[in-house]
Amino acid sequence: MKILIIPDKFKGSLSSTQVCDVIEKGIMNILPESEITKIPLADGGEESLESLEAQLKFERVYLKVHDSLNRPIETFYGVQNNIAYIELAKATGLQLLRETERNPNFTSSFGTGEMILHALNNGAKKIYLFVGGSSTNDAGIGLANALGYVFYDDKDVVLEPIGANLSKIKRIDNSSAISFENIEFNVLTDVKNMLFGKNGAAYTFAEQKGADNQEVTELDNGLINISNIIKTEFNVDVSKLEGGGAAGGVGAGAVVFCNAKISSGIDTILNLLNVDEKILQSDLVITGEGKLDSQTLEGKVVNGVMRRCRKLKTSFSIVCGQNTLTESELVNFFPAIIKPIKKKGITKEDAINNAEYYLEKRSEEVINDYLKYFV
Repeated sequence: MKILIIPDKFKGSLSSTQVCDVIEKGIMNILPESEITKIPLADGGEESLESLEAQLKFERVYLKVHDSLNRPIETFYGVQNNIAYIELAKATGLQLLRETERNPNFTSSFGTGEMILHALNNGAKKIYLFVGGSSTNDAGIGLANALGYVFYDDKDVVLEPIGANLSKIKRIDNSSAISFENIEFNVLTDVKNMLFGKNGAAYTFAEQKGADNQEVTELDNGLINISNIIKTEFNVDVSKLEGGGAAGGVGAGAVVFCNAKISSGIDTILNLLNVDEKILQSDLVITGEGKLDSQTLEGKVVNGVMRRCRKLKTSFSIVCGQNTLTESELVNFFPAIIKPIKKKGITKEDAINNAEYYLEKRSEEVINDYLKYFV
């Protein structure tokens, strides 16, 4: 029996690679003769680069850039031929900051721009930018600043490219900006939020990055301002751009400053890894994530894999740490076998601390159910 294991991480307990290994162990306990293929995944956020690296075998390029508080750090991006794979979180990630340092008023995506510039200077003609896990709400002006854009206030004073200064911008100078005329630039995200408004970058994500209620409102006003300035100076309307609010507005910023196209993170990753062919060669596909919830239906790994399996008519199942979907929402996954770790008698703490043990057991249950109902 040929089985494809293709999960996301179980946040707080197991990496996607560990999830693959544990599921494999559970399968082999029941079907030791199985032929197993493992593809650990991420949806465009943290660990996306490592997921791709394991399959594409690209070369790592190490460099020194600045984190979102303008401190020097060493990071890397991937290169394969003239294609650069850049993960925003490697320079601008929330996880790089201590809890007390997190505040999107004062953070900048400048370091991500430094990575992009480095890749361009080294011959990249195509860029994939994974934008999950950001610590910023700067609409990409930090990134743009590293690429030669300069932002001025009403007194023609140069502004530091941070979230708090978005509302002060009155003019943008692009006379020294890098040209993206012959560059294919792809922003990968499964966030569909607009740049501003109640469903925008600030109101949806800024609080988890350290902003209080008043700061969220101020940041949203700043996003409105930069949107208006961009429309006036570049004749580009990013106000209703789906995904424009990704990574604190880097989605919209990259469209304007890098001539980028916003694409589905999970779909692009699945295409890059030629997953359709691997699904077609499999009898069963097992995917999973830490928490199966309403966001799963939007554009996460599980949803992306599920859609491919349905299209290609391949049986699939889901293992997860916790399932919070309602019965009506679960209909979207029919006829998948769904096995959550957390069930009656198992606390959340127990499920996280003993995720490896429980996941092995749930994987065994998946195989037993598959053999009982689908073979």
